[in-house]
This record gives sequence, C-alpha cells and structure tokens, in this order.
Amino acid sequence: MTAPPVSPPSTQAARGRSPWSTPLAVLLVLVGVFATGAGLGRTAGPFDWADASTGTTSRSSASAAGRTPASRPVTLAVPAIKVTAPITPVGQAKDGSVDVPPLTQHNQTGWYDRGAVPGEPGRAIIVGHVDTKSGPAVFYHLRELKPGDRIEVTRSDRSVVTFTVDTVEYSDKADLPADRVYGDSGPPQLRLITCGGSWVGGRTGYQDNVIVFASLAGIRQA
Repeated sequence: MTAPPVSPPSTQAARGRSPWSTPLAVLLVLVGVFATGAGLGRTAGPFDWADASTGTTSRSSASAAGRTPASRPVTLAVPAIKVTAPITPVGQAKDGSVDVPPLTQHNQTGWYDRGAVPGEPGRAIIVGHVDTKSGPAVFYHLRELKPGDRIEVTRSDRSVVTFTVDTVEYSDKADLPADRVYGDSGPPQLRLITCGGSWVGGRTGYQDNVIVFASLAGIRQA
C-alpha cells in the first residue's frame, strides 16, 4: 500500500517526540523488508519480494552478494538540508534485516550493496540514522526535503549522479511499500530512508520510516 505523503514540517513536529529526547540509540528498521525492531528476527528480505517493474522475483541473495560494481558510491550530498556524508556499503544483518552504519558513525550513510548502484537501472537505497543518544544524526532533517530538491551521489570513478526529489513519505513500519522501495530494473532511482513519526519506545522505537523517493536527473564527470 502506498504510504501517505509527508506532512509539512510544522505538522511533522506535532506528530512525534523530539527525535533525541530519550537516551535510547535508535536503529533504522523497516518491517516487511527489515526487522520489526532492533534485534528482532527476520520477517522477509528484499529477495522475497517481486520486482514490481517486471513481475519477477529479484535476484538471489547469493548472486547479489557477489556483485562488485566498478563505481560504488562514496559520498552523498543533499544541499537543501546541509548534508555531506561518506557512504559505506552495507549488506544484510544476521537477522535478515538491512544493515546500517555503526551508531558511533552517526554522520555516515550506508548504501545497500545488494541492490542497484546509484545511476544504474533500478532503485538504489541509502540508509542513515535519524539520531543517537548524543543528538541528531545524518538524516535528522531528511523529512524536510521537498519535491525538486537535489541529491548528489559521487561514485568511486569520480562520476557524480544527480537525483531530484519526487516525494517524501512516511511509511508505517508494519506497512512498508516494498514494491516501490526495491527493484533492479527500470530507470535509475534513489531511495533515502531513516526513522520518523511518533516515538513509541520499546523495541520498535519510532513508529514510521521516512522515505525519500528521487529520480535521476543526470550524470557528469567531476
């Protein structure tokens, strides 16, 4: 099911707690694709979902794990929210969830290396923390992005892939739009994902995920 469009920033603030007002360090988790909460078991992985653009099942985790792109992403820049951050490859955690950068590296983002490479066909996924016990993290302001905002991913071959934001949406962790988040075919797209919405505590943390949907605008050589 499609997630509802994100509310304006003023409405968002009323929706949940101040994102770092509790001493718990929060991990990004996506139900249906990621685990239901930090440390919980696997429900379904990205390779259990059909690719919506082809109607076929995504490639196996074994073949995806062997992928070694010649130009992996190394830096993410989102000028509208003043983010410039390194990108590190992340795969699947032991419980089947999508892994994230260590909480000690709160300004680092993670590219899901079993999915598309930014700028290549399919939907590339970059994740990041919204906060830690010490304060805001790299994607703290992600929900404030607006359609048309620019996102740049610099790759190891010095090419710069530019995306423009299409929409920013909240998705309840129990109702992730997996068919819109994953996919290895179709035009190059980008998904930036973090936690958001109301703070419910316990093992769930935040109730929602914030997902930025963006489309390719161009590729240039730096």
